Amino acid sequence: MSFELEVIAFDLASCFIAEKAGAHRIELCANPHEGGTTPSFGMIKMARKATAIQLFPIIRPRGGDFLYDNTEFLAMCEDIRICRDEGCDGVVIGMLKNDGTIDTHACHELIHHANGMEITFHRAFDRVQDQAAALKDVIQLGCKRILTSGGFPTALEGKEQLKKIIELAGDQIKIMIGSGVKSSNIESLHAFTNAKAFHASARKLVDSTMHYTPSAMSESLQKVSIDESEVIALRKKLDKIFA
Repeated sequence: MSFELEVIAFDLASCFIAEKAGAHRIELCANPHEGGTTPSFGMIKMARKATAIQLFPIIRPRGGDFLYDNTEFLAMCEDIRICRDEGCDGVVIGMLKNDGTIDTHACHELIHHANGMEITFHRAFDRVQDQAAALKDVIQLGCKRILTSGGFPTALEGKEQLKKIIELAGDQIKIMIGSGVKSSNIESLHAFTNAKAFHASARKLVDSTMHYTPSAMSESLQKVSIDESEVIALRKKLDKIFA
């Protein structure tokens, strides 16, 4: 495969859309407003049964930083075991020490529990103090890819650093660029960074179909889903680039 297109799914309907629209991989998450946390066992199980493309649940017990205590770490180990037993193709992990370096010992233990599943190191990478040093650590851990925006809020803002990381990585590990990757900018991002792996949310908000809403309850009940037309557009752009 000359390129990769990964799409985030926050519900089961989005998994179907991602596969139908041409994504190669689903990053399965819960809690979009916290940046994505580990989905439920039931969601993992049903997503695996319903789709044939690669399925990578994120292993993140909560929102916030990527410094975890021992109880959180043990929960992450158990979540990885569930993903393995359910036939997932890989998992998405990331743990840091409080000095902004990769927690290589803890990550090694998580990878041990994965027992051969592919490993993506997530955007905890964007919070490290030295990306060149962190890149070496993640490579030594044996991860398949790193999801990063170059240490900036979006890939467009971090394109200079992304180009450097991709050059440093060479053939040792895949650098998958993400955050703000859209069909409108994917060609320019590829041209500048030479990226071959892309991560997109293709996010859209879907209104509730409830006929009754209590007047005193004013919060929005919209849910996060995937815009099928955007995933199709992303795939078409990539097919053209890598033809």
